[in-house]
Amino acid sequence: MNSVYLYLLIFFCIAYLIATDENVAGLVAYSSHLLRLQCEKIKWIILNDPRNPIVRWNIEQRSYKLAKEIQDEMERRSKTTNDNSTTD
Repeated sequence: MNSVYLYLLIFFCIAYLIATDENVAGLVAYSSHLLRLQCEKIKWIILNDPRNPIVRWNIEQRSYKLAKEIQDEMERRSKTTNDNSTTD
């Protein structure tokens, strides 16, 4: 319970400084913006960096699926072409 009081004390001190000085308000706004951007950057790295094994596996799975679809499409087209050439 003592840590809750410490957090409240810190929060109220910052709130007092924000209310009395507008430069502190700008600093807090800028710091929160930087913190949000840093979190978004870390999230992007976790979800999209190819050095991450899970992301690499997902990329490979999508590539295999696309390759299979292209292969099926090419076989279907060649079969239709062969059927049309034999009927002529």
